[in-house]
Amino acid sequence: MPRISGGQAVVQTLVREGVEVVFGLPGVQMYGIVAALRDEPSIKFLVTRHEQATTFMADGYARASGKPGVALVVPGPGIYNAASGMATAFSRSSPVCMIAGQIPRAIIGKNTGGLHEINDQMDAIKPVVKWQKRVLHPGEISAALSEAFHQMKSGRPRPVEFELPPEAMVEVDDIDLAEPKPVQRVLPPAARIEEAAKAIAASKNPVIYAGGGVARADAEAELVVFAEQANIPVITSASGKGTIPDSHPLALGASLGPTGAVREIMQRADVVIAVGSRLSLRNPAGGEARVVHIDADPLVIGQIHKNTLGLNGDAKVTLQALSGALKRLNSHRESPAEMVKAARRRTEESTDERTEPQDSLLRALRQAIPREAVTIWGMTQLGYYARPFWPAYFPKTYIDSGYSGNLGYSFPTALGAKVARPDVPVVCVAGDGGFMYNSQELSTAVKYGINLVTVVFNDGRFGNVARDMDEDFGGDYETRFVNPDFVKLAEAYGAVGLRTDKPLDVADRVEEAIRMNRPVLIDVPVERMPRPNLMSARAPWTKPQTGLIQ
Repeated sequence: MPRISGGQAVVQTLVREGVEVVFGLPGVQMYGIVAALRDEPSIKFLVTRHEQATTFMADGYARASGKPGVALVVPGPGIYNAASGMATAFSRSSPVCMIAGQIPRAIIGKNTGGLHEINDQMDAIKPVVKWQKRVLHPGEISAALSEAFHQMKSGRPRPVEFELPPEAMVEVDDIDLAEPKPVQRVLPPAARIEEAAKAIAASKNPVIYAGGGVARADAEAELVVFAEQANIPVITSASGKGTIPDSHPLALGASLGPTGAVREIMQRADVVIAVGSRLSLRNPAGGEARVVHIDADPLVIGQIHKNTLGLNGDAKVTLQALSGALKRLNSHRESPAEMVKAARRRTEESTDERTEPQDSLLRALRQAIPREAVTIWGMTQLGYYARPFWPAYFPKTYIDSGYSGNLGYSFPTALGAKVARPDVPVVCVAGDGGFMYNSQELSTAVKYGINLVTVVFNDGRFGNVARDMDEDFGGDYETRFVNPDFVKLAEAYGAVGLRTDKPLDVADRVEEAIRMNRPVLIDVPVERMPRPNLMSARAPWTKPQTGLIQ
């Protein structure tokens, strides 16, 4: 049992959990941990310019690598600044561990005005974490932090919060360092697997709906094997993009719209195999369908669709077991490849002049960006359009913000993804509004040699809002920006700045930027983009009303 400080106990526990990178800020309550990180060569401490970037980078790292991401922040304002990244990680079931400071233990909850004090700090972050724990003494640290990792990785992965006061980081004690707890992949009962296999074998028009839980379970290969064995076409959610290559003959595409060929296939399916998805209100199965719902989170099974056969289990081992059960049934189905090809063709032909700018720019980007590259899409016009129309060919290569919809998340999240995947190109696609939320992290990119390519589509305003206000509310109001010269901004930090003369020149600039292997910012001036037809079904509160909304 080593005699070490609480900060050393934190860091040595992280080492045992396989952590290689921590994203954080070295605030005054965190010195005991920071000193321990300084003395631990196996962990790299990447210091950001704002706490918001710590959790976004940790999320990007986690989603691109499949490993947990770790963020380190001071209490109070640090927690609040980092909370938006935790919200995105929560919405995308991403394993992020926030290690937060506290005020001195003797005054916690006393409301005495201690530095960074906020009452009920754990309650402030509770809605966007799966599990949380406060420890007060160094002897408690290792076991509790090890449990945080176990909770984060078990079942449905989601962010966790672990906090401790500053004196616990510097106090020295005989500390028993915990061993990592094994994570067991949960397999549903064999009888349920057999029942599901029989329902699938008897179906006439089945379809698979694959969500982000497939990627979180590293079950992409098992999904493809299952689809090929059963000869069932696959639709993916936006979070599930890349779980089956979009070039695969069974891949129908992603992110169901309100109409179209893929929606029709979903609606007429008699059995929907939902894997790692909440099957949310935006993506319901047809009313007559039976849903075979595979998910690590029992709370989501049957929540939306009542005619559900639930398989509460890990996607990887459950798909393996289901493939085995179907094989034993010796079921055979004709390949739906021609139907899939026709549906994909209908989807491609459904665009019109209103989507021409988005279509052209997406094609230009796809031409320039290698298939194995990781792409991160901001809350911007191209980001919205990429959900159904960006082809993803490899696992964990498409990242968005999920239902959290955080404007400003994409640039720091992409930095974290590039830290995780230095061996492949990583490209961030952002709007000028979102990019400016965290533009100061250009400093972080240059300092640590994070060679990310960032494409900023620059219309000088919150473009989506400006268009909606003009078209629906009789005029734009306060959406314009005073932007910096983005090329000069990049150069001021020591990064490379490029600009396109015409929007479609973006392909040449991206190819050039990837070859440089440096942090590069590409400014792409654009005009207003029309609202695509796929966005025509809008919430009632986005338009003027003459009475109460029912």
